[in-house]
Amino acid sequence: MNRFKPTTLLVLIVVLLVSALVVVGNVPQTAKTAMGKLLQVTGQVTVNGARAVAGATISTDSAVTTGQNSSAVVSLGKLGRVEVLPQSTMKLSFADDKVSVEMLDAGRVRISSSSNVNASTTTKDGHVIATGRQRNEFIVDTSCGNTFVSVKKGNVELRVGTDDNAVKQIAAGGQDTAGTARPGCTPAP
Repeated sequence: MNRFKPTTLLVLIVVLLVSALVVVGNVPQTAKTAMGKLLQVTGQVTVNGARAVAGATISTDSAVTTGQNSSAVVSLGKLGRVEVLPQSTMKLSFADDKVSVEMLDAGRVRISSSSNVNASTTTKDGHVIATGRQRNEFIVDTSCGNTFVSVKKGNVELRVGTDDNAVKQIAAGGQDTAGTARPGCTPAP
């Protein structure tokens, strides 16, 4: 019977360990599920129909609704944060480098996105898209029946309707609208 010498056996073990490490290193890692956190909940707030509480986690594609005199602040970690203001209904989606809000009903949201994060909001009147690589902070208000956009930091585009050629550029300190507001209605400051 042929016996392995101790050095041959040691080399064989090292080769097997290195091979195992190469195989494990090439196995695709499962992506982490994006999670946010409710930093603040004031008044009547629901997430996916359930009562919301401060400190709870929130997953992507969640519907957030606030009642009268109610609000919620959702921290998205390195992506930024979204503040859902009173009497709002929206769907919040987020991933590695993007934040997206779909206004499901009348309401207001304040989006603060970090540098190099794509932030956007969809309303019945069009799309609001943060542009550039800088931090952006903007409010989208649909409470008067139209879309009102006010930009505090950065730059956004207001793309009206489905026509990509109807683009309004809004810089920090600016505001603009799309659609027709109800007579006598003025967006809240």
